[in-house]
Amino acid sequence: YRFPNAERGTITGFIRKEFLQVTGDGKSTLWELMLKYSRVQFRLEEMSAKHKDKLQHILSPGEQYCLSPALNLSRGGKLVTLEKEKDDRLLKVFDYLSHYAGNFYYGRYDIRCESIEDLKHGKNFSILEYNGSGAEPHHVYGNGYNLWQACSILFLHWQALYRISKINHEKGVAYWDFVRGREFLNETARHVKKLKSLDKETPLT
Repeated sequence: YRFPNAERGTITGFIRKEFLQVTGDGKSTLWELMLKYSRVQFRLEEMSAKHKDKLQHILSPGEQYCLSPALNLSRGGKLVTLEKEKDDRLLKVFDYLSHYAGNFYYGRYDIRCESIEDLKHGKNFSILEYNGSGAEPHHVYGNGYNLWQACSILFLHWQALYRISKINHEKGVAYWDFVRGREFLNETARHVKKLKSLDKETPLT
């Protein structure tokens, strides 16, 4: 986030996302590997439907099989902390992006890059997705925080949103009223429901 009256922002979290995947042992079928993997336990029905033609396939030792191409947390992606990689070079890249975009003050970037070092040099990366003020700070899940630590991180982000909104309001940006906010949330909920339905119905190829 970056406050509207500030030149530099703050990187609150930095994580790597890993695909939901299993690794072969040369003996177990794909279905058996899924049964053993705790991160798949609550998605067995979905995974068996998506991979129904390969459930009895035996993976070679060390062979990795991707169960979901989506890296977001709700679709099984694993979050791994990169907290120690945060530095002034990384901040400089995102400060540049926020100023380049204009009135950008808060959000979460999903980025594909060749390496963290390349990203810090501002090269060989692409922005896959940008999530705004409704985005969760995903590093809440990837750093081993307990409940109270996670809540404090959420409160910090809400406080930042409040301060940004207040500063923008003083500059003439109107607050949304209750009706507009409710309509936006309802529309978002309908959109998310449709996306989940499409994802569940679409087999992997």
